[in-house]
Parts: sequence; structure tokens; C-alpha cells
Amino acid sequence: MSVQKFFSPEDVPIQRVQFAGLIFDILRLDKIHQGASGNKFFKLKYNFIEAEKNGYKKILTFGGAFSNHIVATAISAKSSGFKSIGIIRGEKVNNPSLKLAQKYGMELHFIDREDYRKKETDDFLDELKRKYDNPFIIPEGGTNDLALNGTAEIHNFIPEHYNLITACFGTGGTLAGLIEGKSDHQKVLGVSVLKGDWVKDELKNLVGKNNDNWNLTTNYHFGGYAKWKHELIDFITEFYEKTGVPLDPVYTGKMMYGLMMEWKKDNISSDDHILAIHSGGLQGIAGFNERFGFNLAER
Repeated sequence: MSVQKFFSPEDVPIQRVQFAGLIFDILRLDKIHQGASGNKFFKLKYNFIEAEKNGYKKILTFGGAFSNHIVATAISAKSSGFKSIGIIRGEKVNNPSLKLAQKYGMELHFIDREDYRKKETDDFLDELKRKYDNPFIIPEGGTNDLALNGTAEIHNFIPEHYNLITACFGTGGTLAGLIEGKSDHQKVLGVSVLKGDWVKDELKNLVGKNNDNWNLTTNYHFGGYAKWKHELIDFITEFYEKTGVPLDPVYTGKMMYGLMMEWKKDNISSDDHILAIHSGGLQGIAGFNERFGFNLAER
């Protein structure tokens, strides 16, 4: 399958839900493709197009042992004719996420955390190019200028009448693309899954001059990236029971929790036409359930 064909979804469903008294809609990016779904799909699109245009045969990228980006890259590469290499942070492990990446042909290499921190340095990247026969390299999480071109296209599936769009912030590529592509009457609310106000400066750097009509809240990270509390797990469980929409505890669960808290604080009006972006990440739930003994819905 060609890159262009694989990365051309015909439609993305919008689902209306009612939860805790608020009626709003969810753009189900998780429905695009099982595994390579959600925001990762859009982040990878123009990276793969660029790789194909320049004759690359291999894609190399980085991630942790439970990375949605690693799995999405493996599936996208297999589906569009590339070999894939994953540089994984930390000691060698085996979990549902990595098993799925290997199922789709990804070659995994584990490196210690000290070396992993070098992943953006020229010398380290040059070494990887020599070692793995000149692959096309995509950064951890997929966020770069090419990714922003893709995430801006999420607006192709967002009707104009929505005036408040909310999404989570991880590496910032999805949120920046949504800000870049929004209309003047639309506001973007980001919910950071990372701890610290430094993420606001990170997002400002990504969006450049488009620094209007958006806000990034850092109040709902539950301790930081991939951290969680039972309050979050209870929320995700109740949300699924009442709406049928599965959420993950790393990204979308925190985003949806943040949306509900902002509404309860009267920072959001029930008169707003709200669209929450479901950015996928559901494949990681199997590993989370296995590790911590929960039974969160996986799809």
C-alpha cells in the first residue's frame, strides 16, 4: 500500500456524549486504524511521505517500553512498505506494546537511559545512521515540523460550528497543529499530561506567532507523565460505563478529566460547542492492566 493511500482516512466519526451534566462531542481519532490510530496517525503522515519521496527504505524512531508512537510507527511502516527500527529506552522488557510492534516487523534495540538522553545530538544520530544503514529518523513522540503539517489536517474533520476544541499535551505536536489550523472563532484548550509550567513555553515555541485564543492547563497531570491516582482510574471507568468511550490513563483520561474539571469550575460554558479530540493511545491499556491489575476497557 502506498504511503498516501494508507494515510488518507475517508472519515472520522464524531460521537455525542453526556457526562456529569455536560453534553459535548468527541472526535474519535482512535477509530482511524487499530494501533496506528489517533494523533500518531497524523504526526507520521508527512514524515512517511518525506521518507518515500527521498527514497528511504527504513524508518527509525525512539520511545519508551509502552510507547504508542513506537507501535504506530511499526504498523505504519509495515502497511506502507518500510522496514522499521525502534530505539527503546531502558532495560530489555517484553510487554503487549512491544510484542505488537514486533508483530509488525519492528526491529527493537534497547539502550540505557544515559545514552537515550543523547537521542537529539548530531553525533548520536550520525552513529545511528551508520549503524542501521541510513534510516529516515523520526524523533521521540513524532513531533517535528512535518508532524505539525499533519496534525493541522485534523481540522479537515472538525466542522466549523465548534468554538472550543480540547486535546491533551504530550510532546505538543497535536496541540500545536490544532492551534495552527483553527479558525479565528475557535479556542483550543490543552490539558498537559506532564508536570510543570515549562510546557507552556514549549507550546509557544511550537506555534510561533499563532499565540492567540488558546490555553494550556497544567493542573491535571496526576503527578506527571504516566503517573496516575485511583481518582483518575475511577473517572476513566465511570466515563466508559456512561458513554461507551474508552480512555487511557496516560493521555485521554487526563484530558477528559481536565475538561470536566474546567467545566465544573465555570471556566467552560455549557453553551460552548465543545469538541474533545480522542487522540487514541488505547493499545497501551493492555500493558497498563497487566502491570497494575486493572481491567480498563481497551477499545
